[in-house]
Amino acid sequence: MTVRTPEDEAAIDATKAPLLDHLIELRKRIIYSLIALAIAFAICFGFATQIFNFLVEPLAHAAPHHRLIYTGVAESFFTHVKLGMFAGICLSFPVIASQVWMFVAPGLYKQERNAFLPFLLATPVLFILGAAFVFYVMLPFAIRFFAGYETAGGPNTLPIEMEPRVSEYLDFVTTLIFAFGLTFQMPVLLSLLGKVGIVNSAQLKSARRYAYLGITVVAAILTPPDFISPFTLMIPLILLYEVSIWCVKLIEKNRVKDDAARAAAQT
Repeated sequence: MTVRTPEDEAAIDATKAPLLDHLIELRKRIIYSLIALAIAFAICFGFATQIFNFLVEPLAHAAPHHRLIYTGVAESFFTHVKLGMFAGICLSFPVIASQVWMFVAPGLYKQERNAFLPFLLATPVLFILGAAFVFYVMLPFAIRFFAGYETAGGPNTLPIEMEPRVSEYLDFVTTLIFAFGLTFQMPVLLSLLGKVGIVNSAQLKSARRYAYLGITVVAAILTPPDFISPFTLMIPLILLYEVSIWCVKLIEKNRVKDDAARAAAQT
């Protein structure tokens, strides 16, 4: 529970403003975010070919004798546009997150700002870890698995060769990056729930078997249906769940210390 000191109340009162002023402030933050996104999109679109070549590296290593094709006249161009937007969102995320924070922070007490700021900083770090994991670990397994369904053909049969379309490959990679980046936010989500008192470490420990079951289902859905790939996602997610329990337990210990210090100050 947040303790509101007279200084906190005075700081919050100083930020109070009519609804119109809040709407004007919101518009300003949205405009700054859109400008940052537009600049990031323009930069990333200019380097779209280099970014796409980087994303193609797992395919080039796992299936070096294959090629990418496009079947629509404008497919390659719009693929570069989508890639520029995807990379632009990633590049401009710190600016967008800072604009959201600057809009929300004045309405929070000092203790609340200090409590939520670490979670805001941890979000992009965990997302990058999830994206790196899927790009360097999961994606090579997935490509090798799907390339294994090629057939050489014979006298009375035709060969089956993998020739991905550029747009389909980009959608495949970006979907996996977003999915894994979001699943790696588990410690942030559970820690926030622990911070506001919705869950505690004892509940998370008692729910281990159900959490592990849910992680197994998620891993089976998000990974190729081979034997190894699901385990490559299950293991880090299980570790992240255990880290979440430790984070919630640490939050509870700090809460007990704060309550003891507050009680000592009142006596």
